[in-house]
Amino acid sequence: MAESMLGLKRSHRCTELSTEQIGENVTVMGWVQKSRNKGGIIFVDLRDRSGLLQIIFEEADCGEESFAKAEKLRSEFVIAVTGKVEARSGAVNENLKTGAIEIRANSLRILSESETPPFPIEENSKTKEELRLKYRYLDLRRPDLQRNLMTRSRVTTLTRSFLAEEGFLEIETPTLIKSTPEGARDYLVPSRVHPGSFYALPQSPQLFKQLLMCSGYDRYFQIARCYRDEDLRADRQPEFTQIDMELSFVDVDDVLDVNERLLKKLFKEICNYDLQLPIQRMTWREAMDRFGSDKPDLRFGMELKNVSETVKDCQFVVFKGALENGGSVRGINAEGQAGMPRKKIDALVEYAKGFGAKGLAYLAVNEDGSYKSSFAKFMTEEELSALVKAMDGKPGDLLLFAADKDKVVFDVLGNLRLELARQLDLLKKDDFKFLWVTEFPLLEYSEEQERFVAMHHPFTMPMEEDLELIDTNPGAVRAKAYDIVLNGTEMGGGSIRIHQSDIQSKMFEVLGFTEEQAKDQFGFLLDAFKYGVPPHAGLAYGLDRMVMLMVGADSIRDVIAFPKVKDASCLMTEAPSPVDVKQLEELGIEVSEEETQEENSEK
Repeated sequence: MAESMLGLKRSHRCTELSTEQIGENVTVMGWVQKSRNKGGIIFVDLRDRSGLLQIIFEEADCGEESFAKAEKLRSEFVIAVTGKVEARSGAVNENLKTGAIEIRANSLRILSESETPPFPIEENSKTKEELRLKYRYLDLRRPDLQRNLMTRSRVTTLTRSFLAEEGFLEIETPTLIKSTPEGARDYLVPSRVHPGSFYALPQSPQLFKQLLMCSGYDRYFQIARCYRDEDLRADRQPEFTQIDMELSFVDVDDVLDVNERLLKKLFKEICNYDLQLPIQRMTWREAMDRFGSDKPDLRFGMELKNVSETVKDCQFVVFKGALENGGSVRGINAEGQAGMPRKKIDALVEYAKGFGAKGLAYLAVNEDGSYKSSFAKFMTEEELSALVKAMDGKPGDLLLFAADKDKVVFDVLGNLRLELARQLDLLKKDDFKFLWVTEFPLLEYSEEQERFVAMHHPFTMPMEEDLELIDTNPGAVRAKAYDIVLNGTEMGGGSIRIHQSDIQSKMFEVLGFTEEQAKDQFGFLLDAFKYGVPPHAGLAYGLDRMVMLMVGADSIRDVIAFPKVKDASCLMTEAPSPVDVKQLEELGIEVSEEETQEENSEK
């Protein structure tokens, strides 16, 4: 039978007690982790968000009634215990923060009983994630998840404190906004008051934070909830959190400087890691050429080498065909892996095909200097030697090559490099390698839409020296954009914004907007720009990703209290779900069932 807390107050969390409190009477409350009845003495491990504490019940100390209640205790009962702090009677438990003490109980209240949980509440749970997410309120009791969420809270508190000291104002922006279809899909919210019209949930506070700069607020930030109706991916959430900021009267160096100091503070306080400033910078072009990725992982080498010049005269049709079609031949050197079994090499070939490769050429340099290769018979000894030299190959190395259009080659080798690093255990989670990637292309060509689209968004400033190319060679124009990358993950990104109306008009023109379309979608911003707009820039971090990297989690789901699964549904609440017909009628919406193929064929 559950009891009330009437007249009882908790004096300490479990791990707030230590040898300093020995002899004191205290009151602790929490969940029973486990209970062990040794006949005449009952040991209970009590758990709260701070950790574990051992409680001892003996009838002589706590009385017959409390001892009888202690005998009934099971995992996940919620209890309140009053007793005296003592030095642990048995051996000290070095693995527990409270391992040198215990509480000798003199009273017990059972505040709530519990059924047997569907899985054990323990660290590093082996229970299937689907079951844990269905009972997320139980999963969140696990100490490792609780530490993750407490770390997340510390990150936001430290961020707020730092940015406030730097002169930033925390300002909330709306979450019911106008839909602007440029970019990912919006989540739409129907309006009851305006039948047939819809709000969108924000993909980011982009337009509003730029308007705040127009309004003279100088430095803004927000811990912002954002929403994107994106295609399904294993580790992507439909709703996520950004540390969002915008600054006026700045250029690239100013934005990077304040953010480097923020990162230094956060990683020192959270991870006890001393980030050396300034953070390394690398242009997008260099990152692609060296790592095949615009978010390179610098924790290991295995850089790409362009060997197109070396193999341009060889007779190997795969290399020859790629170069004739305007592509390139590039490779990576898996040092010391020449002895890799053929079966594993074949598995790497299949892996590469998943990223668009037609195949993967390999060349193993044996310890005696001879070669084992998938293409050696098509090349002379001199050509093979030149190729090995160009790859900095030595006896014992395995050289892997991709030949195709640059985009495919980068995608294949960039991902293959990471896969090899995983297999060779080169990715240490506590080895933090930061990088600014700068000078992204302003635009990329969309085959699907048959036009150029903004790589970041339509308000990103081109590099001034590239403005003359915007009409003749738009694909070559670089942006004043920057991403902060940590261990191969893009943790955040931003750009200098366009504040000149003529450049903004040109940008819309290149993106295929008519003047009417631009005014329809972004008219309020363009109108604001007529009344004196300061040069401004911004950056936003993915808070979920940042905390995931800090705590060494494998997924952002491990740092979000109530995440969705891959199909954007919540296993616990069963959202999304159908709604009452009356609600739909009020909104003027009718849901029609999809016709099956059979129904269509009958028509």
